[in-house]
Amino acid sequence: MHDNQPRTITPDALPEVITRYLKAHRAHDTATAITAFTGEATVIDDGNTYEGAESIEGWLDRSATEFTYTIHLTNAQQIDATHYIATHHLAGNFPGGTVDLRYRFTLRDDLIERLVIEP
Repeated sequence: MHDNQPRTITPDALPEVITRYLKAHRAHDTATAITAFTGEATVIDDGNTYEGAESIEGWLDRSATEFTYTIHLTNAQQIDATHYIATHHLAGNFPGGTVDLRYRFTLRDDLIERLVIEP
């Protein structure tokens, strides 16, 4: 038995910083979303890596305007004190139309240090 097996938690049990990021991201509020990240955070999305606040801010702006979609949190998991997974169902005008994406968060000092978004 591994201690690092994800366990399902209720979405409201996600850390405040993750909830703040997700709400801001859904609202296309880049200014608030960026405050959830450390200054040297890394985001990996769609095979691209964004490092540092400026790069992540650009990614947030692009992802807010590139496609129109709805996003629903469908599952939340905790791996340990600093690792969480939030699974979202997206539907919209992007290639394929619908997708379930896992947002894998690594936290440091109550901020997001790393975010990997993948199917």
